[in-house]
Amino acid sequence: MNKRFLIAAGGTGGHFYPGFSLGRLLNKQGCSVLFIVRKADPSCRVLEENKLKYREIDFCSLPRSFNPLRYVSFIVKFFKALSQTSRILREFKPDVAVGTGGYISFPLIFMAHLKSIKTAVHDSNTKIGLANKICSRWTNLFLLGLPVNEKIAHSILVGTPIRREFAEPVNRREVLSSLGLNPACKTVLLFGGSQGAKALNQALIETVKRLVSENDDLQFIHISGERWYNTLTERYGKTLRVIVLAYSNEIYDLIHACDLVVCRSGAGTLAELIYCKKPAVLVPLPTAAANHQYYNAKVLQSVGCAALVQQGPTLQSELYTIMDRILNSAHNSILQTMEGNYAKLGLPDPMGATENIAKLLKNL
Repeated sequence: MNKRFLIAAGGTGGHFYPGFSLGRLLNKQGCSVLFIVRKADPSCRVLEENKLKYREIDFCSLPRSFNPLRYVSFIVKFFKALSQTSRILREFKPDVAVGTGGYISFPLIFMAHLKSIKTAVHDSNTKIGLANKICSRWTNLFLLGLPVNEKIAHSILVGTPIRREFAEPVNRREVLSSLGLNPACKTVLLFGGSQGAKALNQALIETVKRLVSENDDLQFIHISGERWYNTLTERYGKTLRVIVLAYSNEIYDLIHACDLVVCRSGAGTLAELIYCKKPAVLVPLPTAAANHQYYNAKVLQSVGCAALVQQGPTLQSELYTIMDRILNSAHNSILQTMEGNYAKLGLPDPMGATENIAKLLKNL
């Protein structure tokens, strides 16, 4: 019998890509898959490119301000989203409804529960998000990306799915040469993520310029984000051995090809670092809900896979001190130790997470 799966995903890359990886695999296995995304979500383009079907609902997150008009708008959209989701459930008739985090999961899991449809939720972080925490009351299966300290009914640690492209072999020489970089030099990849990159970008500019001026064997790839691309190219000027990219569709190649990564600590990024066993300097986004990026980063820091630097007034100097110590250790000893420490994590393989989740969902 052809099983049918309805997946709510989107909002941020960390919420979308686990659902996307799962949906793509289920579709390949012959299942019927339909995505629910928020209206005009950027993920629509990715789904269209991969010929995956989706429906949009008009919903928004719970307001974080005291503006009463925002609450009125939220309430209107809340009931509208429930109605739209109910209609989608009635028309698609899924065997299982799946949410991969964020507020977009709530209407699906709640309405599916009312209609006695099996439900599952995946949360990638060490701190369970508000929507998922509420949804956990109605889920038949709660899938964890990282270990959590709280008790969640029907929970299983499965890891966070990552794109299959990360498993493809990478030729470091070809990747770096295509960017005009020297494959013989130590290479550092820098990126901020889908939000909150401004402070990190600014702190990295002077740090990178100083490190490059002091070391002939260091080079950097800085993914700025579209919004900050012009600013970074102007600030770096003609600094040698620094490449600025607005965005990269081949992030998997770049992570494999580099020696050190400096980035935020969203759960999706951590899953990619875990799979690639890549030494990292993690700078959690301080405005992340419940400070979850900080607790995510602590997982890798606790076994020595990554250094953790909190964003604050001394971010630039702290980044320089830590990066200089890691990159200029004798015989690359610190880099090698950090890479080896991934063996101590004892977490599920992210590349196997998608298949494991698909199997668990089918068993529902």
